[in-house]
Amino acid sequence: MGSLEREDDGGRRERLAGWVAAVCPSCDGRLEPASTDASFRRYYRVRRDDGKTLIVMDAPPDREKPATFVDLAQRFGALGIHVPAVHAHDLEQGFVLLEDLGATAYLDVLGEDNVDRLYGDALSTLEVLQAQGPRQGLPAYDRELLERELDIFTEWLLGRHLGITPSPPEQRMLDEVFGILVRNALEQPQVCVHRDFHSRNLMVASPPSPGVIDFQDAVVGPVTYDLVSLLRDCYIAWPPERVDDWAWGYFERAARSGVLEPWHESRFLRWFDLMGVQRHLKAAGIFARLKHRDGKGGYLGDVPRTLRYIDHVARRLPDLQALGRFLGERVFPGLG
Repeated sequence: MGSLEREDDGGRRERLAGWVAAVCPSCDGRLEPASTDASFRRYYRVRRDDGKTLIVMDAPPDREKPATFVDLAQRFGALGIHVPAVHAHDLEQGFVLLEDLGATAYLDVLGEDNVDRLYGDALSTLEVLQAQGPRQGLPAYDRELLERELDIFTEWLLGRHLGITPSPPEQRMLDEVFGILVRNALEQPQVCVHRDFHSRNLMVASPPSPGVIDFQDAVVGPVTYDLVSLLRDCYIAWPPERVDDWAWGYFERAARSGVLEPWHESRFLRWFDLMGVQRHLKAAGIFARLKHRDGKGGYLGDVPRTLRYIDHVARRLPDLQALGRFLGERVFPGLG
């Protein structure tokens, strides 16, 4: 049993229900689970007397960032980004009462008939975030953070999940590749980065759509990070040629808005490719960590898709071919 379940047994949920009753007298008092989450947050849906619903977020301050969430909700909302409006909060306890953006995530409905429209809406939101999004007060996606994220792959997917200890030549290869990935991230234009801009965190909401959630980990970082999170999503995959077309379409609009410069064109696809490799290595490690540390094994099924993105990039970038061979020979057999 995890720490939050033990805390719930000790009365946290009762305290949450009492707080909701105090800040929303018209709510009926029932806390209905609203979604699952890979974090320590819990979400509940409550219904008012008029039939409308609200979301209650339970974000223990010792584990999560409720103050940052509330701050960024206000700052992003001021830009016209459809984040949930904050109706009430108790940051000391980690309780937040929010607008309900509905229960339909992009992942639930994406298909051939609507993907261009839905991604078009998401890319318009991303353009606003990058062109106008806040930077002051956000942590930097710096070398230390990038390297720490890459270590999650080595520690949790290779070591803990697969029992792989890289040989000295393999470790040298990984170190060299990790260096390439970190340098690539740091040389890009730095913008406001949502950091989890993908189909589970984009909601099909009343206009403006999409609704955007799970933004409390925002940083100032590489311009291609959120783009590759969306287009090479760990939870759904599209043909590589189509992804490249979407990426180049975004490059054109970002160049028009000043997020990118025309001369970045020669570097853009490599930035995009290598940024995806960094993110996908990290994500594969996080999925293994969720299983072994947090008891959430459902994400392991997304690891093969996540690593196949890396294989695709390794086939077209010579300096990643050794990584591609390592994954094919050492990692994928274990995943099978």
